[in-house]
Amino acid sequence: MKVEFATAVPAGTPIVARVVNLDTLPSDIDRAMAEGARAARFKARPGQVFDGFAERDGAVIRVALAGAGEPENEARIANLEKAGGALAAKFACSGAESIALAADGLSAEEISAVAMGLRLRAWRYDIYRTRMKDEQKITLKRVIIVGAGEGAEAAWADAEALAEGIELTRELVTEPANIIYPASFVDRVRPLYEAAGLEVTVLGVEEMAALGMGALLGVGQGSEQPARLLAVKWNGGAAGERPTAFVGKGVTFDTGGISLKPGPGMGDMKWDMGGAGAVAGAMLAIARRKAKANVVAVMGLVENMPDGKAMRPGDVITTMSGQTVEVLNTDAEGRLVLCDALTWVQKEHDPVAIVDFATLTGAMIISLGFEHGGLFANDDTLADALLQAGKTSGDKLWRMPLGPAYDKLIDSPIADMQNIGPREGGSITAAQFLQRFIDKDRPWAHCDIAGMVWATKPGATWDKGATGYGVRLIDRYVREVLEG
Repeated sequence: MKVEFATAVPAGTPIVARVVNLDTLPSDIDRAMAEGARAARFKARPGQVFDGFAERDGAVIRVALAGAGEPENEARIANLEKAGGALAAKFACSGAESIALAADGLSAEEISAVAMGLRLRAWRYDIYRTRMKDEQKITLKRVIIVGAGEGAEAAWADAEALAEGIELTRELVTEPANIIYPASFVDRVRPLYEAAGLEVTVLGVEEMAALGMGALLGVGQGSEQPARLLAVKWNGGAAGERPTAFVGKGVTFDTGGISLKPGPGMGDMKWDMGGAGAVAGAMLAIARRKAKANVVAVMGLVENMPDGKAMRPGDVITTMSGQTVEVLNTDAEGRLVLCDALTWVQKEHDPVAIVDFATLTGAMIISLGFEHGGLFANDDTLADALLQAGKTSGDKLWRMPLGPAYDKLIDSPIADMQNIGPREGGSITAAQFLQRFIDKDRPWAHCDIAGMVWATKPGATWDKGATGYGVRLIDRYVREVLEG
């Protein structure tokens, strides 16, 4: 969806929308609209919409009022996004191709928030749907901001880069596994990255084998799709300054391997690359807005399949770090992918801090539901910064514990460690596993986002399906911590 700016509502625009604060109706709206809103008990709560028709200059147009709640509220920006999202939900399939948004009384940041909500909520991936009725198709293509003040277009240009990153993540997560697999993931993002000025490095199976990545390659060895390690670097900060690293789990499809998952719901495992998807979209956003920071991202891309060559329960593998792992369950594969990616980024880029993202454990959904991602960290300063970034961006996190008592639960009698612990504390022992691959005194955080990358019902700024979770969190952290 395109967002444009104009000084007046273009002739022929079928819908004109206004943002309204709690219990407030604009004094200049038509009397019939005002009475209709009152009769419908429109209070302008966040996300509430009322619409009707009015005559303007001899033409009948549709007028919509979108509620944004109280004007003085710490959730003001989120509420304005809800207002934009509600407009998109109402009119995306209305038959109208454009909507005009009156910018009366809104700051540049507030205008961007409404436009962001509109754009994100109207996003839907319909390329495989061939039998849709006209009333089911997305028709809304343009939002025209009318009467915006100084700085609004610049503010939107910055926000638009973030929207593009979120949409890339949603696209990658939504695509089926016969379309997005390790090699095609790289092919999909590489031209976008190169056009945005990012440095791209891709390692194939032979190169990873030479580096000793027995864990990552072990996960992928049962698949006909060769594994890839994708690294992307943005040098927007001071020359020579060590980067911050973001690492993503990219299991493009997860059958569980020999420890085969149950059939019902297995199709959902196309989004088991949601961590890599989040990192991929965030890097595009960071580059598009030319962030003043040095950032490197690493995505371990594999497909976990059962096959005669697949890794077996009971196998012992050697990781790039030299540590050995007794694999007791091949469905605990994400940590095996991440451990080699974590080792590689430390050796290759010596980052000042590392944050990894992964749809790692079903236990995290049991713990936190679909409201928060789980945060594990060895550094309080890093953890606090991520929690704040999550609160500000709306990609919420909740901190979970680490400790020696949990760590000993993954000790193996025949190797340095095993890849699963007991049933209890499953998300914690997964994080403890990853921590064993972090260099001493290096700040590190692990975000288990298993419940956040896919939604079974619409939200304020997404339809059912891929949410784009993680992009805004990473971008906000870069803004608040690295750019200051």
